[in-house]
Amino acid sequence: MTASANPIHDPPHSGPPHSRPLHTCEQFAFTADASLEVTWPLFGANEERVWAPDWNPVFVWPVNAFDQEGMVFKVPHGDKTAVWVNTALDRAANRIQYVYVLPDVVVTVITLQLTPMAQSTHVSVTYSRTALEVAANDLVREMAGQDRGAGREWDLQINTYLRRGR
Repeated sequence: MTASANPIHDPPHSGPPHSRPLHTCEQFAFTADASLEVTWPLFGANEERVWAPDWNPVFVWPVNAFDQEGMVFKVPHGDKTAVWVNTALDRAANRIQYVYVLPDVVVTVITLQLTPMAQSTHVSVTYSRTALEVAANDLVREMAGQDRGAGREWDLQINTYLRRGR
């Protein structure tokens, strides 16, 4: 598993960095102890429920929870509700992407790249976050810190589920 900060090169802005919304980019990777065929569906918003504690998205579209590209769902986040959209569920490229918006706070893009390896799957995850207001910079910075440690948590949760025999 690896974790690193990879700042995206933004165009020049006027004013000091603390006077503009913060953008962060964190990456981590881990190995899921199952084939790609078993691992792939576990990263759909609906199927993630089986291994991620407290993950319970409320589907807007499709109305009946079903993992497909373009799905829209809501997830409580503190005193707000995040609206999520799946922007890529590309099995041919083994790439999954979600974008979620926490109104007036942050836009988050989560990109997963799955790579088959013998009897396991390498999972690379990138979290890119952009504060929507300068007042949200501290929260976005805190979220980025949590993103850096998320690889261990995802690894433990998904592999515990896989060891239990699904």
